[in-house]
Amino acid sequence: MSDIPTRLHSAVQSGALLQSSATNIHQMLARSDSPVVQQSIAELVEAGAWDELNDRFYKTLAFGTGGLRGRTIGKIVTADERGDPQRQRGPHEQPGRPQWPCVGTNAMNFYNISRATQGLVAHCQEWFAKNKLPGRPKIVIAHDTRHFSREFAELAAKVATELGCDAGLFAGPRSTPQLSFAVRHTNATAGIVITASHNPPHDNGYKVYFDDGAQVVEPHASGIIGKVNAVESDVYKPLPKDQQGQLIVLGQELDDAYMARLESLVLDRELVAAAARSGLKFVFTPIHGTGAIITGPMLDRLGFKYLTVAEQEQFDGRFPTVKSPNPENAEALAKGIALAQAEGADLVMATDPDSDRMGVAFRNRAGEMELPTGNQIGSLITAYRVKRLIEQGVITPANAARCVIIKTFVTTDLQKAIAEKHGLRCVETLTGFKYNGEKLAKYERALPPEIRARYRSMSESETRAARLAHSSFYVCGGEESYGYSAADFVRDKDGNGAVVCFAEVAADAKSRALTLDQVLAEIYAESGFYLEKNGSLTFEGADGAAKIQRLVESYAALPPAEIENVPVTGTRNFATQTFTDVEGDTIPKEKMLMIDLADGRRIAVRPSGTEPKIKFYMYARRAPGAGKSFTASELESIKSQVRASLDQLWTWIQRDVEVRLGA
Repeated sequence: MSDIPTRLHSAVQSGALLQSSATNIHQMLARSDSPVVQQSIAELVEAGAWDELNDRFYKTLAFGTGGLRGRTIGKIVTADERGDPQRQRGPHEQPGRPQWPCVGTNAMNFYNISRATQGLVAHCQEWFAKNKLPGRPKIVIAHDTRHFSREFAELAAKVATELGCDAGLFAGPRSTPQLSFAVRHTNATAGIVITASHNPPHDNGYKVYFDDGAQVVEPHASGIIGKVNAVESDVYKPLPKDQQGQLIVLGQELDDAYMARLESLVLDRELVAAAARSGLKFVFTPIHGTGAIITGPMLDRLGFKYLTVAEQEQFDGRFPTVKSPNPENAEALAKGIALAQAEGADLVMATDPDSDRMGVAFRNRAGEMELPTGNQIGSLITAYRVKRLIEQGVITPANAARCVIIKTFVTTDLQKAIAEKHGLRCVETLTGFKYNGEKLAKYERALPPEIRARYRSMSESETRAARLAHSSFYVCGGEESYGYSAADFVRDKDGNGAVVCFAEVAADAKSRALTLDQVLAEIYAESGFYLEKNGSLTFEGADGAAKIQRLVESYAALPPAEIENVPVTGTRNFATQTFTDVEGDTIPKEKMLMIDLADGRRIAVRPSGTEPKIKFYMYARRAPGAGKSFTASELESIKSQVRASLDQLWTWIQRDVEVRLGA
């Protein structure tokens, strides 16, 4: 151990170890009293595993669009992290998992969970004092089914209570949207959910919500980060027992309250009740995650006829039946699709481990299973809900301007076209549902004080009437990355609610003897054909992060003047320019560049806030003339042309990236 400083110094001098890595290693050794930390660092230094040490220590985890997220199992697992293979495993521990999480400042481990929670507690207590609020702060904590999720949640609850906050800890795994709901339902000060959403099994994360039930935005984001950065150690001094907070176990009561609100998402109960009689049958799979807790019982409650993938109902942080638990990917739905084929089901719906995202496969008019994009799923939900609410007289010409659809800038403009066709407002936000939540908080604040005071206890129909009369009625919203919501009682994307909403869309199609691709064709014929293609390039570790930064800087400084001999007509740099949305609100600064081409195509470039990727979003559209619709033959021809143009665009982008990186 004594020669570690010398070895680190030599590695920095030779260029094998980054100076930032060495600094963070020294700080962790000085500030942590964990023997696993000490021995694991010593083992990696002794082995000269400089790449591994750089990945683990080149930075300290920072809040991004999804809070904290990183590896909880290293590429190299040290002997101390692996622990005793013969030990008796805990109730939440799957076979093959190391005993201890990955040591590092750039890792999800007890060190960072403690520091993050200490910082959050300090911010909540300061907020309480500043606003002269009675009592003490309360933090609600949930976790998914990933490796170490339960241990991290229990540690967060322990830190919170020992430092003077009440903590509501769910009795077992619960979804991210239910955490958002629970913050509002229990009038908590803040919320934490331990999850890495759909990331690979070796990752985990820590997402923070504030008292409105949405992920933190300013000023809380900067306030929490400042407090966390001021915490120098995972070790802290607990308050005296009489000053500590209370631990509250959350369970069935919160499940029942959440499910009651999910039931209110159904717009046509008669249609849903008739779905089984009409022959609608589908498959649902939670892919080893939290969707099994709420979504299955919710479908039973509504009377839908469905099948489940039995082995994927089991909680398992290894996600052993898929390569990735991401419902965006065809492979993740493969077992569901196989079951649907065998049983003649119309539809497959899948949620990711924390059940905030939903993916779909449906049987098309040719009888084949087809995977729609997140943009298409969101557009089907949007078109159905707008149409049905107009038919029911909820949305009228007199109040349409008060009705809102929210989407991100990188989500399909088809949803904007649907909104504008009916006189609704379409608000565009940056990527991240926290911005959606920020808008919903704004609409709630616009209500009269007497309504705001009891808003969370009002029924969905009561809140809808209040919003239509005094503020803005949120019809639905979403993002291209398979996240959707259709009410404001949850302030994040909601995979449980998305399953309910999409099941109703499928029931409507079945009642009209249409397949879902035929329903999409109806929407395209009326509103125009919109197609999107997403591409991403992964660059892992410290070297990868540097490449991503180089690309971001390169595109900002030297955007292309033309692409495939098509002139670029304009660029919008969201990091340096100031933009406002349709409501006059200033868009926060973000590293994203929009590139518009003369032929109507568009590219958006942005680094991911949660993964080691740079993302490219490509768009093309063809609109019918005013008052016209596309014929079936016209639409088929247009689809082929547009798809080919986006494929060519992606090929060009990949070549351009190689040039910019000097490959």
